Amino acid sequence: MQKKESALVPTPPFSDAGLDTVPASWLLLGEQLNALLSASRAVTARMSDSFGADLQPAAFHVVQWLHAFGPAQASQVADALAMDRSATSRLVGQLRQAGLVESRAGTADRRSVILSLTEEGSRRMQAAIAYKGEVFRHRLEGWSETDIGHLTALLRRFNSDGING
Repeated sequence: MQKKESALVPTPPFSDAGLDTVPASWLLLGEQLNALLSASRAVTARMSDSFGADLQPAAFHVVQWLHAFGPAQASQVADALAMDRSATSRLVGQLRQAGLVESRAGTADRRSVILSLTEEGSRRMQAAIAYKGEVFRHRLEGWSETDIGHLTALLRRFNSDGING
C-alpha cells in the first residue's frame, strides 16, 4: 500500500531555510508534539518490555496489530506495519516460541499463513492496555471533561488535516 504524498509534508532532504519566518507558536507546538510522541514511545516501550526481555520491541507491534484487527495473513500484518516480510517472519517465530501467537494454514490458500493471538498473547495485551490506561488516567487527573473534549477535538482535527491529502 503506497501512501499519497501531501504538499504539506516536506520530503528529505530537509532544509532549515525559512525557519526564521516560522511563527513562535508553531515552534512551541512542535516542541509539545515532540514531547507527546516521546512520551507515547516510552509508554509503548514499557508495554513491549512487559512481553519479555527476549522479544524484540517490534514484536510487540505485531501483537498489538493482531489484537486490534484479529487473525490475518502474515503478509497482511507485514504490509500494515510497513515491515519487511522476512523480518516479520522472524518476529512471528519469536512470538510463537514465546506462546503469544499461533499460526495455521489459510483455508482458501493452504500456502498462506494465518496468524492469531493465543490466550496468553491476548491476556498480556489486555494487561498492556490496562497499563496504558493507567498512564493516561494519571496524566489527565484534574482535567475537566470540557478540557479533555477540547483536546480530543483539536487532536482529531490535527490528525485528519494534511498528511493524507
